[in-house]
Amino acid sequence: MANKKVVIVGGGVAGSVLAKTLQEQAQVYLIDPKEYFEITWASLRCMVEPTFAEKTLINHSEYAPNVHVITSAAVGITENEVKTAQGRVVPYDYLVIATGHDEKTPSTKREKLSVYRNENGKIKSAESILIVGGGPTGVELAGEIATDFPGKKITLVHRGPRLLEFIGEKASKSAMKWLAKKNVEVVLGESVTNLDSNQDGGVYRTSGGKSIVADCHFLCTGKPLASSWMKETMLKSSLDNKGRLMVDANLKVKGQRNIFAIGDITDVQELKQGYLAQMHAGVVAKSIISLVNGKQKLEVYKSGSQMAIVSLGRKGAVAEISGMNMSGWIPAKMKSGDMFVTKTRKTLGVK
Repeated sequence: MANKKVVIVGGGVAGSVLAKTLQEQAQVYLIDPKEYFEITWASLRCMVEPTFAEKTLINHSEYAPNVHVITSAAVGITENEVKTAQGRVVPYDYLVIATGHDEKTPSTKREKLSVYRNENGKIKSAESILIVGGGPTGVELAGEIATDFPGKKITLVHRGPRLLEFIGEKASKSAMKWLAKKNVEVVLGESVTNLDSNQDGGVYRTSGGKSIVADCHFLCTGKPLASSWMKETMLKSSLDNKGRLMVDANLKVKGQRNIFAIGDITDVQELKQGYLAQMHAGVVAKSIISLVNGKQKLEVYKSGSQMAIVSLGRKGAVAEISGMNMSGWIPAKMKSGDMFVTKTRKTLGVK
């Protein structure tokens, strides 16, 4: 039983929960460019409160001591092996792809903490801040800065017609109203035309001809899926036109015998949320345990009730839960206090 090799590519929430669950059941290899798991939905709080970051970064070895962690990116896949960027070849009986979104992030916890301290310094020293992007990241960052640094002049520019387009209009309006109360200026239907990632601060111009003076900017637009590397592998025909892995009801990659995919990288039609990625991990864990034990029973994934909560500082939030919109202290109580950090640490079994 324990001789079966399971390789998991990607150490985000889906890959980490799966690695922890399977570590006693098989020989598990986790391939991840960083040596830690990061509670990404708490990262914006870490920018305004760097001491909070300590709790949101957990070395893979802490929650999965029996897992072989390979700190590298995967670059190739064959029917029974994964190749890493460092040239290592890792054989597998079962492979799970959990690469999520492509984010350039430091490989060690110490370096990541240093990034948060630098971002905090950037916020503290700026009098005026530009946030580009009005999705959940841009709105939450504006909320965090407006709450902790009420004296800053914050401008948020979003190319769409309304904030938080992924959820209902009522939640958008509530977020807009809350930001206006905090003196955040929101510019909709425009994009910033002279964004240069090498330069921070100065005069920013929008597609509508506005000039915005800001000491620094934060880019909060969507990140691409971490799947471009798969276009050079045997999985290239399993990717849809958006770069997502096409999966069946068991979260098995279509056309593959022993390869699964979980989390944001899949083409499952649902909001891409951390708690749903954990559900994917639970389903695939059961299937792999069954296969490792010589049974052929595969679990079927049933999408959970759709829930999206966007924090607005410590005591506010907007949410859409099963099609119902709400705002204020109820959704804030659910998320904004500690951003699900205690709950996630408990899931991974770390104190």
